[in-house]
Amino acid sequence: MDKRAALATRAIHAGRPTEATDLMPSSPPIHNAVTYRCADSATLDAILAGRAEGFVYRRLGSPTVACLEGALAELEGTESAIACESGMASLHLALLAAGAHCRTTVLASQYLYGGSHALLMQVFAAQGVNVVFADLTDMDSVSQLLSQIHATVVVAETISNPLLQVCDIPRLADLAHRAGASLVVDNTFATPVLYQPALDGADFVVHSATKYLGGHGDVLAGVVAASGNELQTARALQQTIGHVLDPTSAWLLLRSLRTLVLRMRQHCANALAVAHYLSAHQHVCRVYYPGLASSPHFVLCRRLFSSDMFGGVVSFEIRGAGREQVFRFMDSLKLISAATSLGDVGSMILYPWHSSHRSLSDDAKLALGIGAGLVRLSVGVEDMSDIISDLGQALEQR
Repeated sequence: MDKRAALATRAIHAGRPTEATDLMPSSPPIHNAVTYRCADSATLDAILAGRAEGFVYRRLGSPTVACLEGALAELEGTESAIACESGMASLHLALLAAGAHCRTTVLASQYLYGGSHALLMQVFAAQGVNVVFADLTDMDSVSQLLSQIHATVVVAETISNPLLQVCDIPRLADLAHRAGASLVVDNTFATPVLYQPALDGADFVVHSATKYLGGHGDVLAGVVAASGNELQTARALQQTIGHVLDPTSAWLLLRSLRTLVLRMRQHCANALAVAHYLSAHQHVCRVYYPGLASSPHFVLCRRLFSSDMFGGVVSFEIRGAGREQVFRFMDSLKLISAATSLGDVGSMILYPWHSSHRSLSDDAKLALGIGAGLVRLSVGVEDMSDIISDLGQALEQR
């Protein structure tokens, strides 16, 4: 900096890095810069043209976010990953990249998260996409349906929200590809610790990284993991639309990924214990958890998942309960928080009837098996005995 420059000029330019360093911090730094300078105009041109690697503008990429994307791709077994500002943004991006547009057909699981259902109907169906919902756990039905509707995209969840239906991803991928469709899989509930859908044929893997990948309730983010042409298409769309994650959130996710495996082990162990406890409770009439031997998805989970872990969410129906009884139960909880999310280190409970599936009519909710007495419990990593004790005392107050 020229010392003869005016103070106003020096205040703006002082402190800027003048050259690259060889520092290798153990924790990735947060690069909050929006723009980056290049050594010369030819280098800038090469980066913008895709002939060289580098950073010029945050919407097109930043060092902290790129570091996160590399880590996410490593975990999901894909060529790369794209970090978005929310889970809904990641699903939106994946659907666009997969080819969901006017006059195409999307085949989606009828058990999708309510927000995903709303995205398909309020955004895609409203723009001329034919959206068909079906039970994607019934492979014979899926095969027959795909031969009739000529779908471009198939959308499923590894473990559905909130009824914890488990989809046979390898078979679904085979059926989708035979029909010329791309498969988009929401892997939020399973995480790559339990399962990696891309290794079994999924074209796009999405996450609400707000949940288990973040795990601490302090970051909102989404992920699209893919390879090859699918990745290139999604990346180009992301940069055009602007589904971009900020560097601070990327840094928080990088921090959390370091403990993901440890956290998931405890989430799953606690959830299994809670599921067994609730199955024997007099005030609970039904428990949804794929890790129970009585679950229709137990055998499939043992085949698909890499270990004896079945997820950290347990859903259950309180016997004879409606809205008022469920509210009384939830308000009686002392340790478990009522919250519209999941995957945090602390246990959280949600009432799907008025939250995750609020946008559906009462008849539609009942048709899916979401009754007025159903609650969804995201089991945290607290001591298992404390979680069970809190559930027990609250069930007595229902």
